[in-house]
Amino acid sequence: MQDRFVDLLRHGEAQGGARFRGGHDDPLSAEGWDQMTRATAVNPDWSRVVCSPSLRCSAFAHRLAESKKLPLAILPGLRERGFGAWEGLAAHQIPAEELTRFWDDPVGYAPPGGEPFEVFRERVTVTWGQMCEAGEPFTLAVTHGGVIRVVLAEVLRMPPAASLLIEVPPACLSRLRVPEFPGRPSLMRHGSS
Repeated sequence: MQDRFVDLLRHGEAQGGARFRGGHDDPLSAEGWDQMTRATAVNPDWSRVVCSPSLRCSAFAHRLAESKKLPLAILPGLRERGFGAWEGLAAHQIPAEELTRFWDDPVGYAPPGGEPFEVFRERVTVTWGQMCEAGEPFTLAVTHGGVIRVVLAEVLRMPPAASLLIEVPPACLSRLRVPEFPGRPSLMRHGSS
C-alpha cells in the first residue's frame, strides 16, 4: 500500500481579531476567507475533507468540498480547546497573573471553567488516530491552531507542554505523511502551501 497524506489547515482570521475562541463561534473575516482561498489554491488531489464543527472552519470546508466535489465529514474531535471564562477575550482582557500561569504551564493550568489540557489532548489524539486508520489517500483537515499543535507534538514526539512553541498562524498549512504500519507519521512541511 502507498503512503497516505494528511494536510492540516488552520482556519483564517476570524471576525473580531485575535482572541481565545475555543467554542466561541465567530465566522471568518473577509481576510480570513482570502487567506484560506490562497492556502488551498493548488489542489494536491485531496480525496476528502474533514473539519471542526466551528463555523470558522466548517463554512470554508463546505465551500471547498462542494467546489472540488469531495466528501466532507465534520469531526467534533477537531474542535478547539475550550477556554471557559476566557472565551471571546483578547489576551489584554485576561488578568496578567492568570495568563502568565497559562503560558508557563499550558498542560497543568486550565483557564477558569476551561477544558483541561489532557482531556483536550486525548480528544485530539483519538481523532487523529481515527483519521490515520481511515485509509483515505489524501485528507484535508480544516481545524484550529491548538489542534494542529497537539497533532504535530504527537507526531514529533515532543513533550505536550512544548506544543505551544509551534507557531500556527491563520491559514497555516502543514503536511503529514502516514505510512503503512509499522511506519510512523512524519512532518513533511509546516506553514506552506
